[in-house]
Amino acid sequence: MAGISGYRSLAPKTKNAIVAGGLSAFVFGVYFYTMRAVGGTDELQAAINKFEDEKGQKEAEASMPSKV
Repeated sequence: MAGISGYRSLAPKTKNAIVAGGLSAFVFGVYFYTMRAVGGTDELQAAINKFEDEKGQKEAEASMPSKV
């Protein structure tokens, strides 16, 4: 427990700076981890986009007059 006794001898502003730095590092780590996880390819959204494209093509073909 030598680390804790060394921490106790620091000035209050220094302790606050150490805690603030640790919290900031944690928050930024969570933020970047989340952005990396969310930023990946979304398979569900890709499937929805493909379905919408196919649906649009079928509607376009159906609205064209037939050459009979």
